[in-house]
Amino acid sequence: MSRVLAAVAWPYANGPRHIGHVSGFGVPSDVFSRYMRMAGHDVLMVSGTDEHGTPIQVQADAEGVTPRELVDRYNRVIVEDLRGLGLTYDLFTRTTTGNHYQVVQELFQGLHDNGYIIARTTLGARSPSTGRTLPDRYIEGTCPICGYDSARGDQCDNCGNQLDPDQLINPRSKINGETPEFVETEHFFLDLPAFAEQLNAWLDTRDGWRPNVLKFSRNLIADLQPRAITRDLEWGVPIPLDGWRDRGDKRIYVWFDAVIGYLSASIEWARRSGDPEAWRRWWQDPDAEAFYFMGKDNIVFHSVIWPSILLGYSGPKPGSLGALNLPTEVVSSEYLTMEGKKFSSSRRVVIYVRDFLERYDADALRYFIAVAGPESTDTDFTWSEFRRRNNDELVAGWGNLVNRSISMAAKNFGEIPAAGVLTSEDTALLEAVRAGFAQVGDLLGRHRQKAAISEAMRIVGEVNKYFSDQSPWKLKDDKARMGTVLHVALQAVRDCNTLLTPFLPHAAQQIHELLGGTGVHAPMPRIVDVEDLDNGITYPILTGDYTTGATWSPQDIVAGTALAAPTPVFKKLDESIVEEELARLQS
Repeated sequence: MSRVLAAVAWPYANGPRHIGHVSGFGVPSDVFSRYMRMAGHDVLMVSGTDEHGTPIQVQADAEGVTPRELVDRYNRVIVEDLRGLGLTYDLFTRTTTGNHYQVVQELFQGLHDNGYIIARTTLGARSPSTGRTLPDRYIEGTCPICGYDSARGDQCDNCGNQLDPDQLINPRSKINGETPEFVETEHFFLDLPAFAEQLNAWLDTRDGWRPNVLKFSRNLIADLQPRAITRDLEWGVPIPLDGWRDRGDKRIYVWFDAVIGYLSASIEWARRSGDPEAWRRWWQDPDAEAFYFMGKDNIVFHSVIWPSILLGYSGPKPGSLGALNLPTEVVSSEYLTMEGKKFSSSRRVVIYVRDFLERYDADALRYFIAVAGPESTDTDFTWSEFRRRNNDELVAGWGNLVNRSISMAAKNFGEIPAAGVLTSEDTALLEAVRAGFAQVGDLLGRHRQKAAISEAMRIVGEVNKYFSDQSPWKLKDDKARMGTVLHVALQAVRDCNTLLTPFLPHAAQQIHELLGGTGVHAPMPRIVDVEDLDNGITYPILTGDYTTGATWSPQDIVAGTALAAPTPVFKKLDESIVEEELARLQS
């Protein structure tokens, strides 16, 4: 058994998350974590809502509420949505906790003590009409490097280069279109160029990464610049230095405090577990592995900036927490579009997770993301393709196999029948299904989820073929052979259900029970309202007991287990849903 940290990107708490968001950070991380737990590994899956930064302040002002009121509202919405998807976080918390503030300030202080944080006077963007600082991401203009006309003030999405807002040609505010003023202000910067050699050496050891992540990361290292680590802002983590900590107009930049959330969430989890030092087993054991899940727009923060923070804090003199492990792999997905368009809440090209779950099963979305999602290339979600995948693959392929095999056994035997003498066809099927555990498991362990679920569904197809070829419904005059065929089919269904459990946990639990199983097969997260460990504020967390459930291995069914007529596991979708959903987009 090894220890595995699943560090999941932090959704921003300025609104509900849409299905494009969870296709990058949510479902892939849960599929991986469920598989690793089933395979016997000690998994710690952590994240939370990202709640600081100027965009929160700007939106709160626009809505006439405080930043705290805004993030409280959306923190709960996001927690409920992720619970609905069945994402098995050991702790899903938030960045506005006392624990998080302390850990962020500790890493800032450690980097400062080691000489990796430097003070500079720079030009900051402000709104001429309000006098308020404009966040880099709220400024657009033409990239001075590649000429892209919609580059952001912190990064050009076209060429990937880091930018400062004053470098943009014809900069403009995304809030109101006005030209920002640039005024001198003092800030602290992370000395990223100091880590270039170490980062390159580390990337040289990263075998098996997705090629797009590795290539993008190397390109970034080739032109590293110091990056601002503080902002002119009232909402955020205070700067832990004399002369700065009590200032109301300076805060630590949100990108810095958010990536530290992986560590602070691990520490919070340990504190809540009753063993405050337990987090060290995932962060300091040289044999522990850490996998970071996100969309491709966050690669820079996880393959360059976060490793730099970890390297800087760990040496030359480690801070009080001690030296910390670097990521094992940055698992980045590409973008999911919708009906050929980029997701946009303002343009109503969106479907929020909670709206989706009100109308469709969570596993239907999980299946689509796994089999057709943006694992290595941008992919498009269309309602017609979603319906086709659901009806032709989940319902007609897997659900129908489950239903007819259990129905026939229940009708003719009332229980799982005993197996008689096995034919070569029987043993060939059982061997093929059991071989799937190594094949599918290997793919899941290497983050090839699309190939993994395709292989699992191919095996389902083999079971369907066996069932049709053997035609147990024609064996009414040979009940012994009928019972053997049904026993073999149900054994294959049992094992296929295990292969599909990481992808389809809600259905897996239901199928487990249809086969006469009891207890937890696919554990689920729960929402718990807790008090902040350091300031008493109550907030919801996602957590759960994942120590029980299926293991990643074939399990023999037991002849004589009572069976009842099953209910359908998946819902067939009418053709009308395509027109209805497209009409919603246009309304």
